Amino acid sequence: MPFPFQISATEGRARTGVLKTARGDIRTPAFMPVGTAATVKAMTVDQVKATGADILLGNTYHLMLRPGPERMERLGGLHKFMGWDKPILTDSGGFQVMSLAGISKVKEEAVTFSSHIDGSKHVLTPERSIEIQADRIGADISMQLDQCVAYPAEKDAARKAMELSIRWGARSKARFGERENQALFGIQQGSTFEDLRRQSSEQLQEIGFDGYAIGGLAVGEGHQAMCEVLDYAPEMLPADRPRYLMGVGKPVDLVEAVYRGVDMFDCVLPTRAGRHGQAWTWDGPLNLKNARFAEDQDPLDPTIDGPSSQYSKAYLHHLIRADEILGKVLLSWHNIAFYQALTAAMRAAISEGRFEQFRRDFHARHTSNG
Repeated sequence: MPFPFQISATEGRARTGVLKTARGDIRTPAFMPVGTAATVKAMTVDQVKATGADILLGNTYHLMLRPGPERMERLGGLHKFMGWDKPILTDSGGFQVMSLAGISKVKEEAVTFSSHIDGSKHVLTPERSIEIQADRIGADISMQLDQCVAYPAEKDAARKAMELSIRWGARSKARFGERENQALFGIQQGSTFEDLRRQSSEQLQEIGFDGYAIGGLAVGEGHQAMCEVLDYAPEMLPADRPRYLMGVGKPVDLVEAVYRGVDMFDCVLPTRAGRHGQAWTWDGPLNLKNARFAEDQDPLDPTIDGPSSQYSKAYLHHLIRADEILGKVLLSWHNIAFYQALTAAMRAAISEGRFEQFRRDFHARHTSNG
């Protein structure tokens, strides 16, 4: 395995540790801010670093369309291009296969799709996905190409997608080969069907990956259904390798997933919510557009280290209502900082053997805020 994964403490199924990479350590549980098009929206890389992020996620689909993988390689890869010297994980483009179903077609050999930018035709095979991620973009962690089905899914459709993902996983691994300073993760699929997820997990381990992701969630199933899958899905994956829950989620989702044995997360929610006036706090989300904040002189959350704590909720309310860019920047920054504070608090709680109490306290505060 190119990246050693050291688990330093556990409490129940929750665990904390470090995934060591050539570009730096990733402390787990870890939240990866999403840099879709070579940027975390509304933030500079130094601002993202200041929040405590150890790793970013890049989006293969968007980067292959613009600026393009070959151009990115000529420019020195994604790290140099965006000025980020810590680890980067890239998704495979598989999620867009589902989300852009109207302009894509899946066959055994590849997925073909039309660009949402200019309508140009593209073909993405498992081999091409790995070439783009590992060789052109230069990701530290690449993901196998997979097929994700929307929720709810008929079991036969979920089975076919899972089995195709296994075949694509084998092809992805063959193209990736063995590398010293780069890793490849496989993706467990199977929708909400326990037997399909078990089959997926067993076959992925036969192929052999450096880490394993839980895919096919955060696709409309809701928090309760997600937790029901996480009651069994993480433990189907190897205990000595990192487990990554793709595309999740709200703070409560992270807490419940860590409770069930997940190590890594990504989601666009922090910056997307920030651009629309929503701030995440220890007492739940606040909609700064609401009139009740118009004369609220208290800071947003003084416990979160970042510039948003320097300003009153009244000022942030004004910026958002006036559609000022600064409002979007400050709330995006705050939300990324809150997610990093949340994962840091979970790491500390697990290390100190008080994660169950942390979980209860977290829920009590969120429930009291509605």
